[in-house]
Order: sequence, then C-alpha cells, then structure tokens
Amino acid sequence: MEFYENKQEPEKAVLVAVDTGEYDCSSSLDELEELAHTAGAEVCGFVTQKRDKPDNAAFLGSGRLEELAEFCESNEIDVVIVDSELSPVQQRNMEKAVDTKVIDRTTLILDIFAARAVSNEGKLQVELAQLKYSLPRLTGQGTKLSRLGGGIGTRGPGETKLESDKRHIRRRIKNLEDELAQLEKRRNLARARREKDRVETVAIVGYTNAGKSTLMNTLTQAGVLAQDKLFATLDPTSRALTLPDGRRIMLIDTVGFIRRLPHDFVEAFKSTLEEAASAKVILNVCDASDPEFKEHLEVSSKLLAELGCENTPIIPVYNKCDKPGVIPDEISEPGAVRISALTGEGIEEMLDAVSKALPPTRARVKMLIPYSQGAAAAVLRKDGTVHSEEYSENGLLLDITAGVELIDRYMDFCV
Repeated sequence: MEFYENKQEPEKAVLVAVDTGEYDCSSSLDELEELAHTAGAEVCGFVTQKRDKPDNAAFLGSGRLEELAEFCESNEIDVVIVDSELSPVQQRNMEKAVDTKVIDRTTLILDIFAARAVSNEGKLQVELAQLKYSLPRLTGQGTKLSRLGGGIGTRGPGETKLESDKRHIRRRIKNLEDELAQLEKRRNLARARREKDRVETVAIVGYTNAGKSTLMNTLTQAGVLAQDKLFATLDPTSRALTLPDGRRIMLIDTVGFIRRLPHDFVEAFKSTLEEAASAKVILNVCDASDPEFKEHLEVSSKLLAELGCENTPIIPVYNKCDKPGVIPDEISEPGAVRISALTGEGIEEMLDAVSKALPPTRARVKMLIPYSQGAAAAVLRKDGTVHSEEYSENGLLLDITAGVELIDRYMDFCV
C-alpha cells in the first residue's frame, strides 16, 4: 500500500494597480502584497499603469491588458488581484481578456476576514459584508444560487435566474441583520451593566499588524493570537486589568484598521466597533518602525471620528520602539507614549497615562451631615478618608475624600 501526501500549492497571483496620483501607489501595492501573503497567495509580479482614472470598461488600457494576459499565460497565474474596487463590468471584462480569475482589494480583505473569524458574531458579520458586496455583482455568476420552479400553476415567464438569486441573497441579508441585531442587544445590555457597575473600559485600536494583540497579551495574558500578519485578530477580546493606582478596568482588543477599508465592512462590524466608541479612553496603537506610521495613525483617527469618538481621550501609542531604525525625534507628539509590547518597555508610562486620562474615581468635598443622619456619617467615615470633622450648630461638618459613587449617594449633604 502506498500513501500520498496531498499538498495544496499556494495560488500564483499578480497584483494590478492604476496610479492616478490620488494616493501613494507603491505603498498601497506593498500593503496589497502583504494582504495577498496573508490570504495564502504567492505574488509573482506587479502590473501598474499611469492614468488620469481607471478605464471604465476594463480598468486597464487595452495595451497593458494584453501584456497582463500574456504574463498570466506564460507564468500560469491563478488569480489577478486589483488594488481598487472593481465595478461588475470591469471585473467581467478583465476576466474575459486575461482568461484568469480576477478579484479586487475588497474581495481579498473580506476573504481574509472569512478565514480569521472565530466567534459566531464574527462569522455572521463577515457573511453579511460579503453578501452586501456581492449583491450588485451577481450578473454572470453561474447557477449556484438559482432555484427552479415547476408544476401546475407555476408555468409562464416566472422570474429570471438573476432575480431569483437576488431575492435569495436579500432574504439571507435580512436574516443575518436580524441575528446581529439580537447579538447587538446582548452587547448593549452588557455595556449598560458595566456602566451601572462603574466598570471603565479602555479600547486598543489602531492599524492592522501594529502589535495590538501582543500588547493585550503583555498586559493581561489573554492568549490572543498574535502573528506578523495583517488581520491576525478579527474577534474582539475583553479582559480585566488593574492600573497602577489600583483601579480595575476592562481592556478591549479590537479589529485592525486599514486604508480604504470597505464600506460594507464598516457597516457589518458597526456593533463591534461601537465597543471602541463607548470606551472611556482609547489607545491608538501604531508600528513606530513602519515608515508610514504617521499615515497609519491618521487613518485610525479618521475612522474613530466616523464612529463619534471626537470627545473621547485618545492616547497615541508608538509600539515596536525596540526595533532598530526607530528615530525618537520623529515620534514626539504631545501626549504620546513610546512602548515595546514585546519587551515591556514603556508599559508603566502608558498605564500612568491611562490613569490620568480616565475620569477621577475619588474626590475631596465638604459635607454637612444633620445629627439625625448619623448612619450616613458612619458610612462616610468607614468608606472615605476624613481630613477633619467639626461639630457645628446645624450638624457634623466633614472634610472628606471618597469615591464618586459614595459622594453621589450623599450629594444632598455637600456644601
């Protein structure tokens, strides 16, 4: 008996971009190459073309499209990955011209999300984003979603295959949205419970592969998957953490951001991203060893602004400062901290910054307690720090430092 090992060879890919001058094409292609590697593809070449705008019919001009077709044939390319969002017409015409599977940047990102999703909510969110993206691109997709009717009373023109496919997808989208709405209710209840119990949350956000999961593991030993890949973590993780001043907080690790993030992704993951929006403090983590770390911080800041986090304290965190080539003078932004999540360097300074940014949990006040409210005076003496007390004509005058919740309870006695 002979045994054979089944080996799945990585798909050979060629990356395609049109340089319109709207953004740095070279940097964007480097990022697309990382995305392709993360998805398991082997990048065999790059094809770029300078144009005022992509061709409406086939994205590339006819001459460069012929060159791409020849390259694909001679190198046995399995997939062409375009560094833009293709229209259905552009995708169909490109596939016809090069006789190879063609996908765009959005499809690639959603494919990575599908492979990375672990929790039930994460899988539902990914499927919803994929269906919303594929709905306008159904024409010519084959018969995999069609359903045929038959029998007396069903004959006649009926609905076309395309109409049937769209109806099935819309129904599935509605079901997914209903399921996610139920999960969002649960998430909102948990969030409301945390607020009632005065549990303060701190969210770790930032560009993908900035070291957020490594930071989470260093702080809480959460055991979150941390790899040198884009979108290694997709599902949010929450862990308790005690700050140097003794306060306990809930630390939340979120999905990474990226340039030109698909709109369908933002909509599908809105409930997850709202965990960051509801946090008391946000740690905006970037990879300080990346030449484009300033742009990465800006991308994260724009997405946080879209989520309504303008009034939330945001601490820029420059991670991987232990790597050679990091220039300290270039990362001297006010309020920023420099750390290495891997070695622990700068962690204490970062936690001190979090403590200062959080709303105060204790305050010093003066209270006049009527003599008839002796029980209140006893509670304040027990749970607070009394600096002085004086017996006056109208009651007991206390100078006390106590927790804000205790002060709120006896706010009527404050003078």
